[in-house]
Amino acid sequence: MIVLAIALLLALFLLPNLWAKWVLARHARGREEYPGTGGELADHLIRRLGLEGVKVEMTDQGDHYDPEARRVRLSREHYEGRSLTAVTVAAHEVGHAIQHQQGYAPLLARSRLVAVAQKAEKVGALLMMAAPFLFLLTRLPGGLAIVVAAAVISFGTAALVHLVTLPVEFDASFQRALPLLKEYIPPRDLAGARHVLTACAFTYVAASLASILNLGRWLVILRR
Repeated sequence: MIVLAIALLLALFLLPNLWAKWVLARHARGREEYPGTGGELADHLIRRLGLEGVKVEMTDQGDHYDPEARRVRLSREHYEGRSLTAVTVAAHEVGHAIQHQQGYAPLLARSRLVAVAQKAEKVGALLMMAAPFLFLLTRLPGGLAIVVAAAVISFGTAALVHLVTLPVEFDASFQRALPLLKEYIPPRDLAGARHVLTACAFTYVAASLASILNLGRWLVILRR
């Protein structure tokens, strides 16, 4: 039963991530008939939509939109790529810039929560490592439980961020990016674009599950 439970947990963690990577790779073939690269499309959309102050940059830290710097950042393969995956990912990240421009409340809430979660996760890791030592030092009844509870809240914040992120991602994909893509890609590619946009969101499902599994791993260690 334990082996089966571990196998199920691994499947829950790995499958969304593997599926997302498979979808992105499936549509990464170069398309010469496309008029531009992902970076060029992102830059064109920003200028067309009048997103003041927003720039496009190439990054090695993964595709994302930085609301503080107002930057759409794309990996090299998507910035320079002329594929369905490249232009779709670019449109998705521009979708976040549109959300920011329009004051989309869930995006703003996520940005604030991310800042809190980054600090909370660091505190959580420190508390988890220090919990046995602190318990021995204080010898207070329930002292270890208090420390563990604080760490659980800290790690749980990271999982909460990823869960809150899901509706933001789906809105950027299907309410912002997809209507724009319909004007730039052939109709036969729309089904593939929908798959890529769904995969962009599912990367956060995998990240959320990873946070939960990380919390579980620490709890198992502390029970020993």
